[in-house]
Amino acid sequence: MNRLVRHAAFALVMGCAATQAPAEVSVSTKNTPMGQIQLQLGDLLGMEREGLKRLPDGALVAIATGPAPAVAKPADPPKVKLKKMQPKLDPGLRYDAAWLAALPAPQGDADWQCLTEALYFESRGESIKGQFAVAEVILNRVDSGLYPRSVCAVVKQRGRGACAFSYVCDGYSDKMRDRASRDRAARIARVMLDGAPRLLTDGATHFHTRAVRPGWARKFRHTATIGAHIFYRQPGA
Repeated sequence: MNRLVRHAAFALVMGCAATQAPAEVSVSTKNTPMGQIQLQLGDLLGMEREGLKRLPDGALVAIATGPAPAVAKPADPPKVKLKKMQPKLDPGLRYDAAWLAALPAPQGDADWQCLTEALYFESRGESIKGQFAVAEVILNRVDSGLYPRSVCAVVKQRGRGACAFSYVCDGYSDKMRDRASRDRAARIARVMLDGAPRLLTDGATHFHTRAVRPGWARKFRHTATIGAHIFYRQPGA
């Protein structure tokens, strides 16, 4: 009887131990493959969060929205052939005595003096516009490359026994005695040397009076007629 009691008590103890074991044992997942992947993903997400916190302002918006769409370059406007227009007079240039008289008293270097003399002796009897036209011829020669490179050299040029401007070698005094005409010529010379536009003679390099007809006039292109002077442009000038 005592043996039966002992066996029964032993069986009862073992049965209780068997029913309570699952509540007292915990299973670790760290050493399983899935557990290792979960741990690595957690570490990566933590590093990503830390990196995003260090980005400058506006960077997250730029990442989310992506690059700005490319803007198409507008097409070039069609080319329009412009009609050649006649040159207009500079509004700051006037061919009248009142305008010239209002300018400051002129002065200058040797080229200014030579141009003043040429205008005085070659065109003082012409209108103001006619004197400006003669100044254009002299300066066009300076710029043409076919003549000397200074006003004085152009005015005093000699060749084939003659002078380019007759007053240089006519044997008379070159003293400008008419004060009013001298002052006007000096003012015109100053305006032209200061860069006034040359719009009267279309690039003329030669002129003569109506009283003569030199041989070269048949070969050069006629560009203008102003007062008693007829103007021409030398080919290649």
